[in-house]
Amino acid sequence: MLQFLKYVLATVVGLLVFSFVGILMLIGVGAALSSSDDKKADVKENSVLKLNLDIPIEERSNENPFNGFGPFSGPSDAIGLIELKQALKNAKEDNNIKGIYMQSESPSGGWASLEEVRNALIDFKQSKKFVYAYAEGMTEKGYYLASVADKIYLNPAGDLEWNGLNAELSFFKGTLEKLGVKPEIFKVGDFKSAVEPFVRDNMSDPNRLQVTSFLNSINNHMLVRVAQSRNLRVDSLKYYADKLVIQKPEDALRTKLITNIGYQDELESVIRKQLNIEAKKKINYVLLSKYADRDKDEENVGGGADRIAVIIASGDIVSGKSSDSNIGSESIVEELRKARLDDKVKAIVLRVNSGGGSALASDVMFREVELAKKAKPVIGSMSDYAASGGYYMLMGCNKIVAEPNTITGSIGVFALLFNTETFFKDKLGVTYDRVKTNENADFPTGTHEMTPFQKQVMQKSTERIYAEFTSKAAAGRNLPVDSLRAIAGGRVWTGTQGKAIGLVDQLGGLDDAIKLAAQSAKLKDGDYKLKYQPRKKPFVEQLMSSFGGDEEAKMQAQLGELAPYVKYLKKLKTLEGIQMRLPFEMEIR
Repeated sequence: MLQFLKYVLATVVGLLVFSFVGILMLIGVGAALSSSDDKKADVKENSVLKLNLDIPIEERSNENPFNGFGPFSGPSDAIGLIELKQALKNAKEDNNIKGIYMQSESPSGGWASLEEVRNALIDFKQSKKFVYAYAEGMTEKGYYLASVADKIYLNPAGDLEWNGLNAELSFFKGTLEKLGVKPEIFKVGDFKSAVEPFVRDNMSDPNRLQVTSFLNSINNHMLVRVAQSRNLRVDSLKYYADKLVIQKPEDALRTKLITNIGYQDELESVIRKQLNIEAKKKINYVLLSKYADRDKDEENVGGGADRIAVIIASGDIVSGKSSDSNIGSESIVEELRKARLDDKVKAIVLRVNSGGGSALASDVMFREVELAKKAKPVIGSMSDYAASGGYYMLMGCNKIVAEPNTITGSIGVFALLFNTETFFKDKLGVTYDRVKTNENADFPTGTHEMTPFQKQVMQKSTERIYAEFTSKAAAGRNLPVDSLRAIAGGRVWTGTQGKAIGLVDQLGGLDDAIKLAAQSAKLKDGDYKLKYQPRKKPFVEQLMSSFGGDEEAKMQAQLGELAPYVKYLKKLKTLEGIQMRLPFEMEIR
């Protein structure tokens, strides 16, 4: 027995030592990969930048030296919008880059992110270098990017989706009824529809009205931009969508949505002619992941001693520290405070990509924006979403910049509780009993029905926070409270609509917000650096987190089509306290 225990102990110790040595080796390999950036930065003459835009687009990418190495790949597989735009700026001036070969079949970025990428591609074309696109099939999002290309090749057996935009919402009323779970809803605003998935099986009339309104606003903007790029009429594009005219590649060619029907090798033959190289010679493609590595010092981009702090906030709004998918009020307050107290920082740009979250956390960050604004200009920049709590964060800024197809507004409040008493009793056989020192000591609760008085208290609390939200928004936007509340009520708007009603000051992207910040601080081009915050995770920290991989990707692989529904249910755990959120998980495609 003693001998057996010795073997077991030796085995355990051996595994621990092996694991430790393995981690050290991985760190060494990662460091070696990181140190090879100078080699990655070499771009040969007559090169073509190859863009694969069919992976997720996030505000920033996290560097992962193990990217592509099986289990160590992670969220950094996404494209960083900031890095992508910087790479396109560099490629525009890089004499070794002769053009761009683009693949954009079905991008997963939001419409405002795609707008920034599209504008960056248009800017690149000012260099008179070529932009060619190839696809086996394209969604409207994919075509929106490809529409700026000089040549658009569609595979002879491919397809182009051109039937208009669709916003689809999921509803869980029937699921909750089957489980015996009763939702208790408290809200303010006819348009505050984030709670509808739990109490309805379809959209309410106000919700259908607002979705129809902003969906058409996004679609109309897309049609105008595509018409400009392809020299087509907007009414023709609408007709093609209404009548499903584009059924096969020949239809797309006939209507001039594309320039060529052909295979990838045929387009590459055209590229070789453009580069003036032999037919059998390999095209020297430069991948975005390698080209973007040329600018590793993203924390201080630009020249001069003065700085503009660009604070990135992306995800659901929660209290505490930020994560890859959440905006933590504690982290953002810390970054705002550092920028406010740093004399080298002359202006702040707060970049928000969020559909909202915790009302308390939103207010905490709003307070820090107000303090920062007293010290130096603070400019708000809206990404795909800056709605509800996301708008709350920005409404105190000196100016707000949004893309035309940004989703914003949703100035409303709700509270959501689930009475699980029947579920636990009938499905699991679990019952509850209690002893109280005071009549409402168990308030609020999810284990039994609340009393009418308790429900009244919850509703009054929700109304109080809504009153604070609208009052602060009115003050921040220099609008009468009554005027602000007339466009509030939880209603969602696009950036274009938001500018027309006073929620937004200027249409544009992050670069426009930075220019506005520089102008407000009286800084000239070239006289300031951009300081992006929060800082990117150090390599070792990324390495340790990469062992777990991408949880969302794993869920998708394991559950397939059921993954979105499990994701919704997991998100319910974050709906604590009074919330400021967009309609629950809305997809526009």
